[in-house]
Amino acid sequence: MMIEGRSIFIQQGQFRLDNLSFEIKEGEYVGMMGTTGCGKTTLLECICGLRPIKSGQLFIDKREVTQLKPAERAIGYVPQDGALFANMSVAENIGFGLKLRKWSRSERHGRVEELASLLGIPHLLNRKIEGLSGGEKQRVALGRALSFYPKVLCMDEPLSALDEATKNNIHDLLLRVKQELNITVIHVSHSRSELETLSDKVLFLNEGVLEMNKL
Repeated sequence: MMIEGRSIFIQQGQFRLDNLSFEIKEGEYVGMMGTTGCGKTTLLECICGLRPIKSGQLFIDKREVTQLKPAERAIGYVPQDGALFANMSVAENIGFGLKLRKWSRSERHGRVEELASLLGIPHLLNRKIEGLSGGEKQRVALGRALSFYPKVLCMDEPLSALDEATKNNIHDLLLRVKQELNITVIHVSHSRSELETLSDKVLFLNEGVLEMNKL
């Protein structure tokens, strides 16, 4: 789905982003970069509906979603810390959004099995989150975000807390997701090299100004 922001104004306490406009085409994998504290996560959360937009308009697939709740935007979201449910199994975490959407037990089971295969974690489905490695947790968080067939996937620093070997594995997994799924992706990162092999374009957020560039 295409994502378009028109003259977006965001304010959180003393922090503000003003007059942000951007366009992301359907199926593009777009990175977002900028210095620490510049507002990357804030903007990502506004796109997902987790923070309010004070003024301006946000469109997804030519439909205005500025005031819609997160569940009404059909966006899969992977926060920086994963935010997995410790009291649930891997399968329950992946299927959580499907349960909220009233999918039947058999439908949930089929979709969870499908995603576990894609993500390489079928052997973990009955495990609890506690004790999983960082890379395994990221795969579970990604599975939960993809569970309901979103057309947009937003990820906040999905590789930042991983060791180098695990980072390479998840990087390769994201490449496969990009190639196999027809999905528009926004990937926040501090790493230019990380985005060079994943992204079609990069949004640079610098002193409140957004610039779209090809790497």
